[in-house]
Amino acid sequence: MNKNHFIFSGHDTVELAEKYSTPLYVMSEDIIRQNINTIKSAFEKEGLKFDINYAGKAFLNLAMCKIIKDENISIDVVSGGELYTALKAGISADRITLHGSNKSQEEIMFALENNVGRIVIDSLYEIDLLENICAKMNKKQNVHIRVTPNIEAHTHEYVQTGRIDSKFGIPISIAMRAARCVYNSEHLNLIGLHCHIGSQIFAKNSFIIAANNMLELMYNIEELGIKIQEINLGGGFGINYLADEVIFSVDEYVSSLHKMIADKCRELEIEVPKIIVEPGRYIVGTAGITLYKVGTVKEIPYLRKYVSVDGGMYENPRPALYHAVHRAYVANRFNDEKNDLVTISGKCCETDTLISDILIPKCEPGDILAVLNTGAYNYSMSSNYNRLPRPAVVLLKGDKSEIMVKRENWEDMTRSDCIPSWLE
Repeated sequence: MNKNHFIFSGHDTVELAEKYSTPLYVMSEDIIRQNINTIKSAFEKEGLKFDINYAGKAFLNLAMCKIIKDENISIDVVSGGELYTALKAGISADRITLHGSNKSQEEIMFALENNVGRIVIDSLYEIDLLENICAKMNKKQNVHIRVTPNIEAHTHEYVQTGRIDSKFGIPISIAMRAARCVYNSEHLNLIGLHCHIGSQIFAKNSFIIAANNMLELMYNIEELGIKIQEINLGGGFGINYLADEVIFSVDEYVSSLHKMIADKCRELEIEVPKIIVEPGRYIVGTAGITLYKVGTVKEIPYLRKYVSVDGGMYENPRPALYHAVHRAYVANRFNDEKNDLVTISGKCCETDTLISDILIPKCEPGDILAVLNTGAYNYSMSSNYNRLPRPAVVLLKGDKSEIMVKRENWEDMTRSDCIPSWLE
């Protein structure tokens, strides 16, 4: 390997770019499994009953589902398409949880036909909807109620989901009403409670407060004669997009969580429930990078220098949506002095800024740029804006690399197009 090349998960990124072309999503199976096992070991060390529900929306395809199955963890899905993918990959239906704030009847019926393990009820309206569909299909379904615990998580407002003013979940003030409705239904079996306070959170205190609120709600619901077996505390564990950010400590979180749960359950005289977490970004975020080829380099004297790459907001919309920030390296000049202040631009017909004001080595057309920590919500949120084909996804394992998602081509851009008869 060239000593001046960026090495990711044991692979020369310049060689990967040459072999598979750019732009290119690169995922490391070794890092994915390492991140999963960091969470597993934290819970096993504390002796808590637990399960990990991988948040499929972060990054999902057949190969990713095979990894989830092999690691013997569960998955949460938020659409019929995600559910179909998980089932097609061979994940057992009882390890699948269906989420969604506006599930369609078709999605609910598909979930019931395949006997998914849990459906998370997200509104009072959905209680009646699910009960009626279950009655027509003669199904009894295990459910959780998603509660908004009124927690302000310190993160971007677009990914705060635990506040009262949220499209997600049932406000905690009327959660008892929801529990009574489920209890009085014939086809729904309330076995758990769910909350999710947001994404990219670093302070464990918000999670601990949410867990405390959920245990108090559990106590009140059990006073109705309903046995709550599980509490799902969601995900949202932060990763280090910037060099000065410290990745969320799962060990510290689970240790503090265990102590609080033990004390609270003792105080309330309730049984310690099974704890479920739903990490997505934490599992795949640091396991992915994106490789680009540098094209136009344009300097506006005394103002700014633009370095344009062959990707952009169509394959990484996060900077445009959330003002997300990333680190990057010039992969073929990895050890060169970083003394050039530039803005990295994409090729979409928009402002399309991927990274503002980053110091990198002086680069030129043909260089390879590696953007770090793009494993979550890049591929999964990509589009064909400007009729640009989505990049390929390559999976690394040990010294091996293979395609896990094929690169789209121009023919794919018109594959679903139809011409009305009057235009023929």
